[in-house]
Amino acid sequence: MMQDPTIAASYSEVSPGANEFDHPVWRRAQPVYITRKWSGEAAPVSRHAEARVIWSEESLVVRFVCSQDEPLVVNGNPQFSKKTIGLWDRHVCEVFIAPDPDTAERYFEFEAAPTGEWVDLAIHVMPDGRETNWEFDSGMTAAARIGEKELTISMRIPWTASIPKPQRGDDWRCNLFRCVGTGNDRYLAWQPTYTAEPYFHVPEAFGWLHFS
Repeated sequence: MMQDPTIAASYSEVSPGANEFDHPVWRRAQPVYITRKWSGEAAPVSRHAEARVIWSEESLVVRFVCSQDEPLVVNGNPQFSKKTIGLWDRHVCEVFIAPDPDTAERYFEFEAAPTGEWVDLAIHVMPDGRETNWEFDSGMTAAARIGEKELTISMRIPWTASIPKPQRGDDWRCNLFRCVGTGNDRYLAWQPTYTAEPYFHVPEAFGWLHFS
């Protein structure tokens, strides 16, 4: 059963590409806001972000529109032929999704940077640590647009055997994050994880993704 807090994923008959930032379908998607640090403290307005989620017969698409009023921290030599491990050490937007709400400790991590670099991982959180499948290949695509005091980042994740197409009314577990700036204050979360140190891998803190 769906519970709050919830992101409403809007169904679309068309699946916009990651680089179609202004496609008309985005206007129908409900915005959610990333306004707090991982600790639950309020983040500066200059670092807030809005996210919207669309799903279609082909894919899940997530778009972040971020306030960006400070220098970007990005890879000076970006690569696009493969995933970029360590992307989380710079400016990045992240999506964690667990298709089976009964096993939220098994989820997928997707990230994209202002350069358009990306990373996708399969995660299993266990009592004694975290297991990561670094070779996981989702087939995701990512794109970014840098504007005046604004940054847009989008990710398109196709349905596969690992992440099967949902049915209308399904509810998955999820969380959204943004890393911006430097230091511990750089870690923002839609649903804060409330850990002593910055840490995103807390499935029990996940909210819900409702496929409407």
